Amino acid sequence: MKRLTLILLLATNQVIAQTTMSVEQCMQYAVAHNHELRQTELELDNYKQSRIGAIGNFLPSINAGVSAQYNFGRAIDPETNTYTNVSTFYNGYEVYATIPVFDGFNRLHALRAAKSGVLMGQSALRQQQNEKALTVLEAYTNVAYYQGTVAMAEEKVAESQLLLDQTRLMEEIGRKSAADVAQVESQKAEAEYNLTVQQNHYETAVLELKKEMAWPLDEELSIAPWEYSETPLPDGSDNYDLNNHATLQQSRYKMETARHEWRKAQSVLYPTISLSAGIGTTYYKTLHSQTASSFSDQFKHNRGEYIAISLSIPIFNRMQSVTSVRKARNSYRIAREAHEQNRLELEKLSREAWQDWIGYQKQSLQMEHKVEADSIAYQLTKRQFEEGLSTAIDLHSTSAQLLNSKASLLQCQLMTMVKNYLVRYYHGEQIWE
Repeated sequence: MKRLTLILLLATNQVIAQTTMSVEQCMQYAVAHNHELRQTELELDNYKQSRIGAIGNFLPSINAGVSAQYNFGRAIDPETNTYTNVSTFYNGYEVYATIPVFDGFNRLHALRAAKSGVLMGQSALRQQQNEKALTVLEAYTNVAYYQGTVAMAEEKVAESQLLLDQTRLMEEIGRKSAADVAQVESQKAEAEYNLTVQQNHYETAVLELKKEMAWPLDEELSIAPWEYSETPLPDGSDNYDLNNHATLQQSRYKMETARHEWRKAQSVLYPTISLSAGIGTTYYKTLHSQTASSFSDQFKHNRGEYIAISLSIPIFNRMQSVTSVRKARNSYRIAREAHEQNRLELEKLSREAWQDWIGYQKQSLQMEHKVEADSIAYQLTKRQFEEGLSTAIDLHSTSAQLLNSKASLLQCQLMTMVKNYLVRYYHGEQIWE
């Protein structure tokens, strides 16, 4: 994961130097620079450390100890095992190892729970990456839409200026009246007003996209035009297999973790057997005595080894074990119900995305025909206006209808591509890669 993040950071640094960014590049930049995703990566590392700790529980624990004791007054002489009143010094050394032989499969279920936790963390990271990518996709779509409406508005302003010049010329030769010129001037002013409105919408959409991408707000951001490509209509053989979806995987691994935690809680009801072994030696000296053995002799001759096995049988611990098992069982059942609820919700959303994708493709085809028809109607009305057979109001009406049709067509085409991403998302793809 760290290597992937490094690659994304290097790639996004190159992207900044580019003049335009595609929707995939915007998603990748957002994924690489999002602070919440970095927090999720650290949480995933905690899950991995827990797994390492669970593996380590199968290894024996080895400890070493050193003790020093100074006795004065009445004490037991370790050489004669009798009481003495002289001051003594006692020094002990020990190395010992302990390993549980049987613990009710506590360590086994702890390891399985830790492995499920790692998979759950990976799914959570993947899901958060996709959610951030979808947020950027929505912001990118708004920018692309207003980018298109600004271009339409600019074209409309230029066309209105040309029509105004023609109308003024026709007024000079007596074919148009001053009222016609005033109406065309009003249409030009309206087109300029609409251009200003669309430009403001575009700037706001770009600012929102920068925020979602964690892009520096004072730096220029230019997006590549999102070209619409026709996709063959689905034949109805849609696949609603959601097993690869990150949200469903996350809830499934959470359920598995809870199930192993339940089994782990049950292990406290079983007896435990542990094995231990050690080696130790001591040094003893009566202070102010010149007859004590040397440290090296005592260290060698006082050495002892031991092997021990212990059995612990739980009898009664104030109902703590029973309540822990019941709470763990309830946690597992809650996770199982949440998993089934997520499955139903995702299946519903997946079907909706599929149906919307089909619908917007059909709407795009229909709007293309409408734009062609409105364009012909506008050209005919414009010709009639030039010949004096229609009024400026008729021309404005057909022009506005054509502009609305173009905007609706652009919206349908953009939504078709958005729904395509959603269909891929619900089928478990990494849409930002």
